[in-house]
Amino acid sequence: MSNDRVSVISPFTSFVKHRALIFDLAKREIASRYKGSAAGLLWSFFNPLLMLAVYTFVFSVIFQTKWAGGSGSKTEFALVLFAGLIIFGLVSEVIGRAPVLIVGNTNYVKKIIFPIEILPYVALVSAFFQFLASIFVWLVFYCIFFGLPPVTIFLLPLVMLPIVLLILGFSWMLASLGVYLRDTPQVIAISITILMFLSPIFYSTASIPADYRELLQLNPLTFAIETARDVMLWGKPILWIDWLKQAGVAMFIFEIGFAWFQKTRGGFADVL
Repeated sequence: MSNDRVSVISPFTSFVKHRALIFDLAKREIASRYKGSAAGLLWSFFNPLLMLAVYTFVFSVIFQTKWAGGSGSKTEFALVLFAGLIIFGLVSEVIGRAPVLIVGNTNYVKKIIFPIEILPYVALVSAFFQFLASIFVWLVFYCIFFGLPPVTIFLLPLVMLPIVLLILGFSWMLASLGVYLRDTPQVIAISITILMFLSPIFYSTASIPADYRELLQLNPLTFAIETARDVMLWGKPILWIDWLKQAGVAMFIFEIGFAWFQKTRGGFADVL
């Protein structure tokens, strides 16, 4: 792919062409993550359960936080909070790994026949396993305490589509940048922490002063998290005009990110 002309469909054709390899590598990553542990893949469910319990205790018991517009119950607060954390967890894992995708896989770079542009796809598929496990835990708790979730929950894949495109685009950019600027992982680690507190995870946009809401909307996670809660908890539909705007920006970043990666990959072997 390095010498091919990059077109609008290049990121998609790369995925389709190498999909078997992508899923095989992702499967190996998931297996190696829990290799040797007694609980194995069950940690994928224990981790979100523990995270849900800790955050719920801290924010709803210690800080006595209540969700604006909610019923005020601790169970509802836990599910609202967890919905935001699930989305942020997917984004932070993929973006956090992006700067070291190439640096940490130099053996792939030196293999001429290996399509290194698929590494962000591998990271995304691997992270998506944890995302799905967390969604399962969320659904179980929702069904236990509130019954079946609203039918709008089936819109969640569409809610996630712009975010998936966005993080893939940034992953290609950061993977390339991480080769040439070795400070990139540290900068991204700090940025992810800042992003967590500037996203409506622990609070709703309705609870912040009106003067700052427009600034919060500049964060692409704001729309995804708020809309995910709407379809998962409140039974509200997607605001399609806003979704189209988000999808348009995400597609632009997706295409630019892939093109940048393909443009700069020629120097990877020399730097590494």
